[in-house]
Amino acid sequence: MRRHLTIVDAYNVIGNWPELAKLKATGHFDAARDRLLDILAEYRSHENAEMLVVFDAMYVPGIGQRYDKWDLQVVFTPQDETADSYIERLADQLNTPLVQLTVVTSDQAEQWTVFSRGALRISSREFLQEVQRSHREFTKGTDPFIMREAPRNTPWRGEQLDRLEKMRKSLEGPKPKWQRPNKK
Repeated sequence: MRRHLTIVDAYNVIGNWPELAKLKATGHFDAARDRLLDILAEYRSHENAEMLVVFDAMYVPGIGQRYDKWDLQVVFTPQDETADSYIERLADQLNTPLVQLTVVTSDQAEQWTVFSRGALRISSREFLQEVQRSHREFTKGTDPFIMREAPRNTPWRGEQLDRLEKMRKSLEGPKPKWQRPNKK
């Protein structure tokens, strides 16, 4: 069975995802990086994906380290190496008959380079759509179960919860005309 590995060109994704690009534009690189890792960790857990997230040293000079966070492999390239060259080197090393490699980047030169080495490529925006699809499916699949089960360790009995719900609704007051159901 083939192992699937997704390599994410992190700053390219940050620059192409609206929420993250906004953080970057306002000078909040740390917040954009953390938010990206949060999103990717959630996606990874939904899809059971193996992911390697590569940050270019251009924004964090001299860091050159690798660590695991939320079951993601996170790499900050050494100061003299770009994320593109690091990803290209990995494409050469890791893309074997036993590993299907996918690279997430919107950099066309990078896409062509990794594609020529046998890896699949997906643009940052297409990957955002994939992440959003995964989130919708996961949320849609779990919400009915959450709503159906009674909360654990609640001090309230069912009839008490019903009375509280009726009281809450009475405090809301009448609905505006446009929200009322049409009676015929």
